[in-house]
Amino acid sequence: MAETYTYETYKELMDNLLKEGKTSGEDQSEFMVSLTKLNRQRIKRLDNTLELTAEQTAFFANLTGEQSWVVISECWCADAAQILPVIAKVAEANPHIHLSIVLRDENPELMNQYLTNGGKAIPILIISDKATGKVLHVWGPRPKTATTMVEAYKKEHGKLSPEFKEDLQKWYNQDKGQSIIQDLISLFS
Repeated sequence: MAETYTYETYKELMDNLLKEGKTSGEDQSEFMVSLTKLNRQRIKRLDNTLELTAEQTAFFANLTGEQSWVVISECWCADAAQILPVIAKVAEANPHIHLSIVLRDENPELMNQYLTNGGKAIPILIISDKATGKVLHVWGPRPKTATTMVEAYKKEHGKLSPEFKEDLQKWYNQDKGQSIIQDLISLFS
């Protein structure tokens, strides 16, 4: 596996790339850099506003066993910008959850093990037993509700329009991470 990042060093990576007018991944177009800039703002907002309920915190705090949570991501990915802060907040609730982030384009062998309908959709969360390396759960690239919305739209229109992508971001904002949290709770229930 190529370089791994903590949540904090991932955000530093975004900041450093943006200072250079760059993003992560192979596509260094102005559009992808602009997505990264927008995503950094999304992450800052979620870091400042996202809170787990007492029940959610207790649920994740009570998970047993050392776990490795690896997220495959890229700085330009809008879904990742909405999801990573939630995963990081959940991981904070339990010192036995060890969160790391890897970049999709730097880890093709890993990414190819977790394709979604044959595509390299991200983010993907891989939850493993830290001692044995056994994969316990794989989650992503979106919460179930958002996945249903995306699949229905693609079925009707063939591909996602810019308007739909904007609507999806509005859905994430209104949902405030709750669908992601519920999906993660379901993995362990």
